[in-house]
Amino acid sequence: MKTVEGTLEASALRFGIVVSKYNEFVTSRLLAGALEVLTKAGASEDAIEVVRVPGAFEIPLVARRLARSGRLDAVICLGAVIRGETPHFEYISAEASRGIARAGWESDCPVIFGVLTTETVEQALERAGAPERNRGAEAARTAIEMATLMRTLRAAGPALAKKGAARPQMRKMSKVRMLRKKAGTKRKR
Repeated sequence: MKTVEGTLEASALRFGIVVSKYNEFVTSRLLAGALEVLTKAGASEDAIEVVRVPGAFEIPLVARRLARSGRLDAVICLGAVIRGETPHFEYISAEASRGIARAGWESDCPVIFGVLTTETVEQALERAGAPERNRGAEAARTAIEMATLMRTLRAAGPALAKKGAARPQMRKMSKVRMLRKKAGTKRKR
């Protein structure tokens, strides 16, 4: 059995960080945690591009643009959505997480979710505090590991498949066919 995994060596990697300006008293701490991890792992300051967006809702669009640029090995998304008294929290957190995931899938570049979704300001500050609990630091470690893993997989290319790993055959399925399949019905002819 062959195991393939990433490393925590960032010296040859380039990173984008998309950080929300909303709740900056939290997101600035997330950014500091991410930058500390990246530089300690060997990334130079010139290899890190920080882009500030108004809020968490805007993160996915910019993350997708950076990921598709071809000049970065990973994109880290940082934000803080804190529950209020309206349903706004659910809409923003759901769309931010969905959009960040989609940006990675569509670009074949690791796009890492480092957006806090908390009930209180205190919870957000706790997850943005000490290095061992800082979500920005965690996201940076994940970005390094995923970037090195993707480089390894790209370099191996078809070699991984030749060594016994079967490649899944995938085809696009229309939304209607997918819904029919879920419902267990067939198309009438």
